[in-house]
Amino acid sequence: MPQETLLAFLLGVGAFIFIVFFFWAIPVRLWITARFAGVRARPFRDLLAMRLRRVPPASIVNAKITASKAGIPVDFDKLEAHYLAGGRIERLVNALISADKAGINLSFERAAAIDLAGRDVLEAVQISVKPKVIKTPPIAAVAKNGVQVMATAQVTVRADIERLVGGAGEDTIVARVGEGIVTTIGSAESHEAVLENPDSISRVVLDKGLDAGTAFEIVSIDIADVDVGKNVGAMLRTEQAQADMKIAQAKAEARRAMAKAEAQEMKAYTREMEAKVIEAETKIPLAMAESFNSGNLKVMDYYQLRNVMADTEMRKAIAESSAPEGSSSKGSDFSTI
Repeated sequence: MPQETLLAFLLGVGAFIFIVFFFWAIPVRLWITARFAGVRARPFRDLLAMRLRRVPPASIVNAKITASKAGIPVDFDKLEAHYLAGGRIERLVNALISADKAGINLSFERAAAIDLAGRDVLEAVQISVKPKVIKTPPIAAVAKNGVQVMATAQVTVRADIERLVGGAGEDTIVARVGEGIVTTIGSAESHEAVLENPDSISRVVLDKGLDAGTAFEIVSIDIADVDVGKNVGAMLRTEQAQADMKIAQAKAEARRAMAKAEAQEMKAYTREMEAKVIEAETKIPLAMAESFNSGNLKVMDYYQLRNVMADTEMRKAIAESSAPEGSSSKGSDFSTI
């Protein structure tokens, strides 16, 4: 192959590669669209630089066109920086347009901070324009008369753009409203008072300033439903009475067991005393025999003692037989002695 032909071939291949790289690096159709939309997008300094920074030019340019048509000045650098930080360009621009049309003061930096904080900035602007209704689950509370009351509330909130970054969310609003409802019902004298004026709950709860430190502003609190639940007071009194009865039964059983133990102890003591008496009685003949042997007791003394004992028994029997009914026979015992 001649040298001129080889050189022409190499130049053709190089030109083809350059054209392919040029159309890949610089989206010509996107550049033309931006030019006709009145947005200045420089092919090398803007579009090619986006490719090299791994930023999709279509997303940035389309967002710039949308903002420009809405009259919102936004730079390519800010859009690229927000995209590289993980932000959502399209929703950010739409939020800026919605806030501008609604007369809400929302800067690009503030919207970018809200978006990077993990909140949906477009939804926040929409809630700020059109308040959102949050329905609480059934909240149970007990009035002073012990009757349970279950209430469901609808909380109308408006997003506060200035407090979206660092402000508490919907769960905090629901928890605070539930706490306020429980407190209000618990301070009521009876459940009838709550049923008669359910709007008193919303008035008291709304005056507490429950939206402090949250990303929302509470517009209104409306009680959607009020139901009567269990008679908690009666149930507690019944359970207390049952507990007192069990305690009394346990104490009575303890006293019964103690009395039984004392009776058993008394029986054992009585048997012990009887055994000692029997043992003492068995020693009497031995003592008398020893007295006879030692001469301390004579036979005539023993018979005289037996006669005295027999005479005493006879007098006692006569006194008991001659005493009137109901009278005591203790006096006759003393007389015979």
